[in-house]
Amino acid sequence: MALALYFSPTPVFTAQQYDECIKRLAKAGATHPSGRTYHACFGTSESVKVFDVWTSRDAFDKFGQTLLPILKELGVDPGQPQVMEVHNVIVPPAPRARQARSRPARAKRAAKKTGSRGRTRGRR
Repeated sequence: MALALYFSPTPVFTAQQYDECIKRLAKAGATHPSGRTYHACFGTSESVKVFDVWTSRDAFDKFGQTLLPILKELGVDPGQPQVMEVHNVIVPPAPRARQARSRPARAKRAAKKTGSRGRTRGRR
């Protein structure tokens, strides 16, 4: 069961603190933690909030072992997140990749058009 977590740290969590937290998570190898499927940070430069979607509470708790000490170092109290079960997620369809034609296939088609002597079909 996927979970949505909404963080509204108190008293405030600034964009500068958030950016520093992200840098430290990257240094710790936790930029893309296993189990987190969506992350958004929003608000003003003076006060940001965070919304995440996780595959399970266990996955989030494991990430918290890295995140919480970093927040503490930055003087941020994350408070208790609001935790809710995800009912539905709608994502746009992935763009269809255009298949690149291989050079041998193009060469074959060109040879069919020109014939074996390099002339265009129908001309003699």
